[in-house]
Amino acid sequence: MPDKSEPRTPQQRQSSSRNGLPVGTGEKSDKQSIEQFIHQVRSLPTGGGGQGRLVFALDATASREATWDQACDLQSELFLATRDLGGLAIQLCYYRGYGEFKATAFVTQTQQLLKLMNGVRCLGGITQINRVLQHALKETRAQPVKAIVFIGDCCEESIDPLCHSAGELGMLRTPVFMFQEGNDAHTKAVFEQVSKLSGGAYAPFDRSSPQLLKDLLSAVAVYASGGVKALKHFASQSSPEVKRLTGQIR
Repeated sequence: MPDKSEPRTPQQRQSSSRNGLPVGTGEKSDKQSIEQFIHQVRSLPTGGGGQGRLVFALDATASREATWDQACDLQSELFLATRDLGGLAIQLCYYRGYGEFKATAFVTQTQQLLKLMNGVRCLGGITQINRVLQHALKETRAQPVKAIVFIGDCCEESIDPLCHSAGELGMLRTPVFMFQEGNDAHTKAVFEQVSKLSGGAYAPFDRSSPQLLKDLLSAVAVYASGGVKALKHFASQSSPEVKRLTGQIR
């Protein structure tokens, strides 16, 4: 489980730093946009099959501090957006430090996930993406997982084991949505392969644009709750980035 330290307040997260430099938490959510999005989602056709399970995996190494804070700010909207589609059960999964890997229980309430995420501090370390995929395989074999979200900025692992794990997830119809912070070419190539082999999708984002990350996460939440039809309906009224994401799913 995450560290048992007290959850950070928005003010504390705003003042957190990396290498002595202040780290912001991103723009505050536009309440009007959130309300409009929720209204749109309520009109979507449901995919049937009840509550969707989603693994929300993040690279929690030192370079990810700012984006982790953004994810804390945005995650509550995932529950709100999908409530009328059957809702979501989300498992937080992350790696950091010297071989540390954590996966929480599946939670269904905003405050549960927020408390878990706020209890985590980013630590330096190398990537463990295949460990995330292997964990997701174990979870979906026990009980189907509708989708996996991975957010990271680097890949320091051999591509072949990652592709093998992604292919196994594809056979189980568990797509992986790989969201890349930044524009590292090697990372892009790996993330695209993993998403393609699993039947998922790849998209880059810029930490200076939290709205884009919000749109991408919301799209996956809609998919996990309502299926492909719900996602296509949502994408038809959304940003070009979401349309490109939808177009990749097989």
